[in-house]
Amino acid sequence: MEEDLSCKMGALWHIYAAEDADKIRHLLRTVAEEEGREIEGRNDPIHDQIFYLDVELRKRLLAEYGVKGWAILQCLGDAVFIPAGAPHQVRNLHSCIKIAEDFVSPEHLAHCVKLTHEFRQLPETHANHEDKLQVKNIIFHSVKDAVGVLSKETAV
Repeated sequence: MEEDLSCKMGALWHIYAAEDADKIRHLLRTVAEEEGREIEGRNDPIHDQIFYLDVELRKRLLAEYGVKGWAILQCLGDAVFIPAGAPHQVRNLHSCIKIAEDFVSPEHLAHCVKLTHEFRQLPETHANHEDKLQVKNIIFHSVKDAVGVLSKETAV
């Protein structure tokens, strides 16, 4: 199958492994300090989206921390799935509309719980402070439904 290189480019994504988030945070805090910018105590340089990792910062992230992400070119009509907890950034190349849906899969439940904890550490006025994923509710209802099904099976 041939790759279509004539697509209408919409956005350029850089996605990193969830386990590299702390290294990325450290780099961003270091850069902020070097630039004389202050990241207040409970704020988070990733969730606050105050930096864009340009070519130079991506090179530095690789050289100093061994972190390499994936660059994904999103074309018209493409969808991009971000793994749970994966730091990412996007640069729109044309006018774009973003539609996002948070999805919690059993395979990534631990990352979702970690994200929920990170969000709770943010200042109460932060847009991401709320529990958007509702992980505990999802777990509760999943277990409740499973117990209900098992109860019906054993009653038969």
